[in-house]
Amino acid sequence: MIYPIIPYGDPVLRKVAQPIEFGSMDLVKLSADMFETMYAASGVGLAAPQIGMNIRLFVVDGRPMNEGEEDEDIDESLIDFKKVFVNATILDETGEEWGFEEGCLSIPGIRGEVFRPEYVKIHYWTETGEERTDVFEGLAARIIQHEYDHIEGILFTDHLNVVRKRMIKNKLGDITRGKVSVDYKMKFPR
Repeated sequence: MIYPIIPYGDPVLRKVAQPIEFGSMDLVKLSADMFETMYAASGVGLAAPQIGMNIRLFVVDGRPMNEGEEDEDIDESLIDFKKVFVNATILDETGEEWGFEEGCLSIPGIRGEVFRPEYVKIHYWTETGEERTDVFEGLAARIIQHEYDHIEGILFTDHLNVVRKRMIKNKLGDITRGKVSVDYKMKFPR
């Protein structure tokens, strides 16, 4: 099932998401639906608040970022990088902060350079209830940090410098009012 994406301006994107009680919902099915939704929108990550669910769940698959790249340009951190994170907690973020232009399915048409640490150590459960603690680096770490921000009520635009925020203010207003063209389903307020 493909869910519509919730746009910038919807209050659910600004809430700290609630922990999930295992057994309260079919996380395998919901995760599969979230992957389907993410792929339909050509994304590499999707958090539950982006489909209107205030729960601590996000999915990532950075493998498409390597598609079409020459062997020397392949990001090793993205090989076999398809994962589900339930009730995740970032334990540590380390390494040099580096900039990369990020975007978001909930904020279409806007991109901006965000600086994030190179490594992330995260504790989480899989959709089947397996408890894990892993360290990720590079683009994999960045994708996780971006999606983790979503379950904390933070958007990538919050990380932009003041000048860039001023430059995108009108575009953000347009998104809030539904004045945006995308090739995937979005759910705007009436």
